[in-house]
Amino acid sequence: MTLLSVNLNKIAVLRNSRGGHEPDICHAAQTCIDAGCGGITVHPRPDQRHVRPDDVRALAAMLVGRAEYNIEGNPFAPARGEYPGLVALAREVRPTQVTLVPDGDGQITSDHGFDLAHDIDRLRPLVAELNELGCRVSLFVDAGVQDFALAAAIGVQRIEIYTGPYAQAFADGQPASMLAACADTAYRAQQAGLAVNAGHDLSQANLGAFKAAIPGLAEVSIGHALIGEALYQGLAITVRNYLQILR
Repeated sequence: MTLLSVNLNKIAVLRNSRGGHEPDICHAAQTCIDAGCGGITVHPRPDQRHVRPDDVRALAAMLVGRAEYNIEGNPFAPARGEYPGLVALAREVRPTQVTLVPDGDGQITSDHGFDLAHDIDRLRPLVAELNELGCRVSLFVDAGVQDFALAAAIGVQRIEIYTGPYAQAFADGQPASMLAACADTAYRAQQAGLAVNAGHDLSQANLGAFKAAIPGLAEVSIGHALIGEALYQGLAITVRNYLQILR
């Protein structure tokens, strides 16, 4: 079955808006794991506006042997204050997977993937180091990318398809074209020997159609919609709802 990795950034946003320790991100992770999810995702940023380095470390300590740990971020963003950099964090906590995302401080959220032909030489040494640490490496890409042989050649094992445009097309009632683009991208990646993840704005409403269109979908990372839905349904129930869709 496709693995569900719950992104807990929004738990940290809520905590940070008040200060202190509540809601507790490790308690949220425990609730999701108890409900059956197979992974936890965080996306620390240099400005520390949500998940902070101490969260990354605390989650690493509790997740060992219990769930996959996926850390997302921009590998080119320099260290700043208490943020040591993405690769440095991976060196500390050795997550299951590191998803490389070309985001910047000015973005409210991730909104595009890598240009593989342009970025591959810069990514090469970072991917090599992450592989040496024992981390699976995934690259965030847009639907329509075709240069997957380049990614495979430098040691990337997976891609994550940016599904924001698909989610918007679904909301607009015209998902067919974007869904076809995502399916074609997944097929091309798999033909190059890469496994396929997906994430961004996936929800209970649009996930079923996406899953049906992508044979062999390895993982979905879902945070914003899931945490929003959990405000009404409860976190454990919401996680179980997503797992049912993925079955």
